[in-house]
Amino acid sequence: MSLPKKVKIVEVGPRDGLQNEKETISAEVKIELVNRLSAAGFPNVEAASFVSPKWVPQMATSSEVMHGITRKPGVVYSALVPNMKGFEAALEAGVDEVVIFGAASEAFSQKNINCSIAESIERFAEVAKAAKDHRKRLRAAVSCAFGCPYQGEVPLDAVADVVRRFRELGCDEIDIADTIGVATPGKVRPVMETAIREFHIEGLSGHFHDTYGQALANIYASLQTGISIYHASVAGLGGCPYAKGATGNVATEDVLYMMNGLGIETGIDLDAVAEAGQFISQQLGRKSVSRVGNALAAKRVG
Repeated sequence: MSLPKKVKIVEVGPRDGLQNEKETISAEVKIELVNRLSAAGFPNVEAASFVSPKWVPQMATSSEVMHGITRKPGVVYSALVPNMKGFEAALEAGVDEVVIFGAASEAFSQKNINCSIAESIERFAEVAKAAKDHRKRLRAAVSCAFGCPYQGEVPLDAVADVVRRFRELGCDEIDIADTIGVATPGKVRPVMETAIREFHIEGLSGHFHDTYGQALANIYASLQTGISIYHASVAGLGGCPYAKGATGNVATEDVLYMMNGLGIETGIDLDAVAEAGQFISQQLGRKSVSRVGNALAAKRVG
């Protein structure tokens, strides 16, 4: 199958990338990051998370961030919303897209939220209906679709079941996520083909972590199945909580460099993203994990 001519890149750094940072990051820095990313041309920026600050302290300023950003027309600003309390806060903050989530691994679901996959997704029914009633886009993330830290292999039937459940909730887009970064290209095709049988291909996205250095190869394998939406995190923000010291999200700069090399249109300015990556890395007091971002920065200095 020929590769897509155009892809949509969803930038998840401001939410998925920053949520595990130990040091408090000010709302001003987050706002600056989101504004830089919007200006770089992303059609969708995951900017916030309306979860309890008790569980994710780093996201406590989400409302302030959503109110403080300079909204670029046409850009979809997304937020993770775990329950109706979170939905009300997201609605008040003017979120464009509500993101819900569920695992394809029964063990992961039980360990993390103490309930079955079916129960976890049923809990989102009210949020999904409210999102639709308020004409908000609804996106769902299927975590551990390629492997689980507790049970190991995840059956294809389990992935199909979760995608089907999210489809029935009325989701506009469904992310197939390699939460712990264990996928390899040979594993990607059967999982993506399973998802494609359950949901329209234009609404499926790949969310690959780079824990074992396989993310770009996995994205390429996913492109070969016709998937044309990918998640990435500027500067590779976001560690992997299940693999000590390992990187988490694939770096946006690296994904864009590969897409440019393949002649696939993204509509995003790589240099502007690389500068945003250097900006947030400086704020965090460490080097970016994006090889492309660092190479471009060295070239600018040289």
